[in-house]
Amino acid sequence: MNRRESIKAIGLSAASAGLLLEACKDESVKNETPGTPQPLEEGRQQFEIERNDKLKKEKFFTEHEMKTITVLADIIIPADDKSGSASDAKVPEFIEFIVKDMPEHQLPMRGGLRWLDMQCFNRYGKTFVESPKDQQLEIVNEIAYPAKAKPEMKPGVAFFNRMRDLTASGFFTTEMGFKDLGYVGNKPNQWEGVPKDILSQYGFTEDKV
Repeated sequence: MNRRESIKAIGLSAASAGLLLEACKDESVKNETPGTPQPLEEGRQQFEIERNDKLKKEKFFTEHEMKTITVLADIIIPADDKSGSASDAKVPEFIEFIVKDMPEHQLPMRGGLRWLDMQCFNRYGKTFVESPKDQQLEIVNEIAYPAKAKPEMKPGVAFFNRMRDLTASGFFTTEMGFKDLGYVGNKPNQWEGVPKDILSQYGFTEDKV
């Protein structure tokens, strides 16, 4: 799958936009001496910082589930000559945090991962991560394009849509993702007046402005 096609597929949906906002909260906080207040970061309250630290220490996904998430994330956003892969940008760690921060993702994600393993086991006699690359891509291609998916693959389509949204949200809220998009933010510029072609279009000359 092409990275650009993946992003077009998610369409920067409202769900992804919400995740982008949540992702901005997940920034590392420097350890302070116990009992000393930490500086508030960009409007975040102390209880939010403490909650994030607590969530980071907890573990939701099993080691096998994290391996599966890593493989899927790198299929969705592989490394290319412009930037690294989703796992290079630590997207699996982002997803681990998000499902704890937003528990509504937990059941769909865990259920989807098990569905994927069952599909692979029934077809190939192996779990998804144990299957060779061509078999992994074979099943992913059956759930990555909702309009082409067979009715019996709908559970997998729903799971992969969620996985793709989480992966894109995680990747494009990192420095690597910003650079991949070419996003540079607001930059100072020098105003040099209205361009000559625009002035002449409306019958003006520089000395008559």
